[in-house]
Amino acid sequence: MKLVYCIASVYNPGGMERVLLNKLRWWLRRGDCELLVVTTDQQGRPPFYEFPPEVRMVDLGINYTEDLGRGALAHTLAYLRKRRLHRKALTELLMREKADFVISLFPSESSFIPRIKDGSRKILELHFNKQFRLQYNRKGLMGLADRIRTRMDERLVRRFDRFVVLTRQDAAMWGQLPNLSVIPNAAIAQPLPHQTGNHRVIAVGRLDYQKGFDRLLDAWALIPEELRKTWRLDIFGQGEWEQLLKDRILQLGIADSARINAPTSHIFEEYAASDFLVMTSHYEGFPMVMIEAMACGVPAVSFDFLCGPRDIIAPGLNGIIVPEGDIPALAAEMQRLMEDPARLENMSAQARKISEAYSEDAVMGRWNLYFTDMLRK
Repeated sequence: MKLVYCIASVYNPGGMERVLLNKLRWWLRRGDCELLVVTTDQQGRPPFYEFPPEVRMVDLGINYTEDLGRGALAHTLAYLRKRRLHRKALTELLMREKADFVISLFPSESSFIPRIKDGSRKILELHFNKQFRLQYNRKGLMGLADRIRTRMDERLVRRFDRFVVLTRQDAAMWGQLPNLSVIPNAAIAQPLPHQTGNHRVIAVGRLDYQKGFDRLLDAWALIPEELRKTWRLDIFGQGEWEQLLKDRILQLGIADSARINAPTSHIFEEYAASDFLVMTSHYEGFPMVMIEAMACGVPAVSFDFLCGPRDIIAPGLNGIIVPEGDIPALAAEMQRLMEDPARLENMSAQARKISEAYSEDAVMGRWNLYFTDMLRK
């Protein structure tokens, strides 16, 4: 079976990149798969994670990200020109490769890939959620464009042979689509020893609006100072908000207990050295960080964002869900956990069980069945 995965780039330490890597490794262990990863914006940079040498990697050199920050009209014109180049280059590649399945991880090629007649089945795998374009609440022409593109997405996803989302909550927003399936990401079971009592809270993700770490810092500042003297907050990530967040730490007077750390390829060791995870995202497709941390025995305290917490967290058992955007409530729940080691220990034991519900073999077995069934038909 020959699989082609299309993704913008793999030089970032993101959840989508890590999920792709885990899938590729699983397919290779299966033993009869030829794998190709096609990027558009790698720009000669090495992958952040170490991809197996058996996986071929091709960058088309489209470089959509070069036009970020330009005015709306200039950006649109550049995008349309590059999309034509992208379609031509990808069509030529797929006609040569003759894959069984081409999986788009959205969004660059999703507008045209169903029309490429190379004989492959086309799969759209959405790592965001239906409302992701609207989460920024942009105004004017950009806001209008977001609303139009969201409506266009509803028509676009129907063109694929299969459309896969990551949560039941997101699936409900798309409605009764004949090609819609829910397949979550897998939690890789971790043998690393973990115990509570580290007096450490962890957060992981890109330093940008989506992850909402400014909200986390505001909540941390509400924790009583005496408690913050014995606990620390470590945020791991990189992005355009790095300096903004560092400045906020200083403004809030929490520099002695809150820290921004560079991303690491050894994140599971960092989970194992933490007591609980906090997620303050405005939106997610599927919070990979959440199930990774829980697989290490680290319970989660999370805002009730779209989508993921309601699918993953059993409130009070393996984590806590806080009303979306309620910063004082988030701080209060964090404080309760910090002051109750017995409760934290119980939640830790329950969190590790997430590996059973989201085991790699169970999740990837569904993908395998999905593909073999399509080939049979």
